[in-house]
Amino acid sequence: MNISRGGTPMTSPLDGIRILDLTQVQAGPSCTQILAWMGADVIKIEQPGVGDRTRRERAIDPDIDSHYFLVFNANKRSVTLDLKSERGREVFLRMVELADIVVENYAPGQMDRFDLGFDVLKQANDKIIFCTIKGYGTYGPNAHIKSFEHIAQAMSGAMSANGEAENEPQFVAPGVGDSGTGLHAAIGMMAAIRQRDNTGESQRVEVSMQDGIVNLMRIRMIDTLNTNEPVDRRGNRVWGGPPFIYPCNPGGPNDYVAVVLSGDSWDTILALAGRADLIGDDRFDTQEARIKHSAEVEEIMKTWTLSKTKHEVMKELADLGIPVGAVQDTVEVFNDPH
Repeated sequence: MNISRGGTPMTSPLDGIRILDLTQVQAGPSCTQILAWMGADVIKIEQPGVGDRTRRERAIDPDIDSHYFLVFNANKRSVTLDLKSERGREVFLRMVELADIVVENYAPGQMDRFDLGFDVLKQANDKIIFCTIKGYGTYGPNAHIKSFEHIAQAMSGAMSANGEAENEPQFVAPGVGDSGTGLHAAIGMMAAIRQRDNTGESQRVEVSMQDGIVNLMRIRMIDTLNTNEPVDRRGNRVWGGPPFIYPCNPGGPNDYVAVVLSGDSWDTILALAGRADLIGDDRFDTQEARIKHSAEVEEIMKTWTLSKTKHEVMKELADLGIPVGAVQDTVEVFNDPH
């Protein structure tokens, strides 16, 4: 994360903040990673002899930490501590005395079983900020249920709205349940730091994976708010109109381009596609008309985009100020010069 004023690097905003990180897998580690990028000193506390389980998950070498672990934890310090032992608990509470934040994403009730709940932490440090990350929070009928990324997506409505109508609900590739929850937790903790500095009092932050995804789903829930009906799965035709990605040459699995067909962009695309004869045609000159004639719009677009590569389409449209992006595979993303 690059923070500067007028091009001059500044002190990181969380310099001097110390975080005891009891989390593992993704939701918690993605949160503390963000705070470490902002300058916090994150000390990852792991179980002796075991560690964060992602150190070995999907590893390509048994003697080296996996990329799964590194992409969420490379900017942290790590120590091992057995919180189930009296000695480990005592050492942890001494660390709490010198810390600003404790964050955990254990199964519901585990911190209390360690006898390290918020009330105990406050006795060690009356200014401590405690963040707990759970699948459903700590109250309500589902509070006792464990959750993971795909479960959170299922329970939040994300899966039901993703995919094609005739097929099963689809998993969303980005980690909206885990990393999305981590983002919400990081924001909550920064607000808690500000509140603690204003009041001098300890703070408690609670983040639910289900709540986090529901927050990210607001735009897709507009139809339900309007109609009181479930959102339909519409694939790449989210708003009921023409698709917003189109196939390109040479026709590989990711040879597609994403385009916005609104406002003046439609007339510009018609000119580029050699279909200037359709400019002003009542079937296509408004967004509502293009939705009504979406099959014809799709055919016009495909005829043009299939004659070019996705990067050629992207350059031509971008040079004219039209929002556009090539559908990049993960290797292309890693090699993207931008």
